[in-house]
Amino acid sequence: MRIGFIGTGAISEAIITGLFRAEYDVSEIIVSARSRDISSRLAERHDRVRVCEDNQDIVDAADLVFLAVLPQVAEDVLKPLRFRKTQKIASLIATVTGDTLDEWLGSGLDITRALPLPPVADLRGVTSIYPHSDLLEDMFSGMGATVTAKSEEEFDVYAVASAMMETYFGSLETAAQWFCSKGVDYANARACLSQLFLGLALTAKEAPEKSFDDLRAEHTSAGGINEQMFRVFGEKDGLKALNASLDSVYQRLKDAG
Repeated sequence: MRIGFIGTGAISEAIITGLFRAEYDVSEIIVSARSRDISSRLAERHDRVRVCEDNQDIVDAADLVFLAVLPQVAEDVLKPLRFRKTQKIASLIATVTGDTLDEWLGSGLDITRALPLPPVADLRGVTSIYPHSDLLEDMFSGMGATVTAKSEEEFDVYAVASAMMETYFGSLETAAQWFCSKGVDYANARACLSQLFLGLALTAKEAPEKSFDDLRAEHTSAGGINEQMFRVFGEKDGLKALNASLDSVYQRLKDAG
C-alpha cells in the first residue's frame, strides 16, 4: 500500500513514526514538502518515505491519503485536488465536517475522519474515527487503541479529548513549580509527578470495569489528604472550570460544522 500525506506536521510525523515502529505493511509513504524540516527528517530516517512538491502528485500516487493541513488553509489547499473514487481518504482536520469535505472534494468519495494523538508514535495512542473503517481501525489499533464513533456528533465529543493535552501538561507544570517553591529540585518534582500519573493511568486501563468515580473512591480515605485535595479543588471551582473548558471546545467544533 502507498500512503500519502497532504500536510506534514507533528501529527503526520507521529503517524508515520508509528507505522514504521509497528512494522505496518506499507510500500511507500509520500509526504508533502511542507513542513520542510519534518518532511526532510522523515525522508532521512526512512528509505520508504518520499518528499513530493506537488499535492496532486501525492494524490495520484497514493492508495490512502491523509488530509493533515491546518483548518485555516484547508479549503484553499484541498479544493483544487482531484481524488479517485477507489481511494481511501482520512481527514485529520478536527474542525472540518464530513459534509464540508464532500462539498470541497466531491461526493461519493470514501472519507473517514480520524483524530490520532501524538502517542501513536510510541504505539500508545488512542484514535477516534468516524465512520467505521476496517482499514483505519486496523492501522491505528496497531499504534495503540481505536474508538469508532456511532455518529459525527459523537465524534465531536471524542475530539474534545484531543484538546485536553495542554491542560494536562499545564496542570503538571503548575504542580511541579509548586514543588519547586517548597525547595524541591525540578527534575525530582517532574519524575515524581510523571511516575505518579503513569501509575494512575495504568490502574484505570487495567480495570475497565470500574468507573473513574469508583477509582476515585478507592484512592480516598475519609478525612484524608486525597479527600481534602478533591474537596478544595471543587470548592475553588476547579471542576466547574474543567466543564466550562470542555463545553467551550465542543461548541467551537459544533459551530465549525
